[in-house]
Amino acid sequence: MFFRQLLETETSTYTYILGDPTWHEAVVIDPVLETIDEILRILDRESMRLAYVLDTHVHADHVTGASALRAHTGAQVVISRRAAAPCADVPVDDNDFIVLGDDVIRVISTPGHTPGCASYRWRDRVFTGDALLIGGCGRTDFQGGDAGALYDSITGKIFTLRDETLVYPGHDYAGRHVSCVGEEKRMNRRLAGKSREEFIAIMAELHLSKPKKIHVAVPANQRCGALNI
Repeated sequence: MFFRQLLETETSTYTYILGDPTWHEAVVIDPVLETIDEILRILDRESMRLAYVLDTHVHADHVTGASALRAHTGAQVVISRRAAAPCADVPVDDNDFIVLGDDVIRVISTPGHTPGCASYRWRDRVFTGDALLIGGCGRTDFQGGDAGALYDSITGKIFTLRDETLVYPGHDYAGRHVSCVGEEKRMNRRLAGKSREEFIAIMAELHLSKPKKIHVAVPANQRCGALNI
């Protein structure tokens, strides 16, 4: 088992590299365009072939490196069928899986932050993108976000996993690297002990500024990160 967590500091975005050293295969989850050189160096150093690039959703705060990694490596791009990204090679639905060596990565559909959000479960951990964050969750005020759907996704899917399941989010803005399902059920400030109605009310009162790169990032990411058409 090979696992690496990378941080892109401008947007506090986490990228994950998962690998099977026996078969020398790897997948990358949520690559950022500006960090693909680092990803390629790691793959080369570990003598791993990139099989798949998995995006958790169409990001609004950064441009994905999916298209660039596909061009460099021949990897296939994976994203939810509901993500409005026809550039994907492998559109996935809930309960689909991606093969990694002798292992599989399970797809968990987790809409709410956007309609096309997916989380990916691998072994003892789940990669939640912007659905569930450490101590929080993704916003729901644009890109078709739906607070009720997000509550259902988190409580009905992610929180049904074993308490010790590790939670690796798409972002963290306080230097935290990992949580677990049990901790989020007990401690998450937006979700712990909250009813669906309370959660919807909390999300309606956030009044956040839109991401700085949204007008570039969203159309580019609907093309898997291709900046030019």
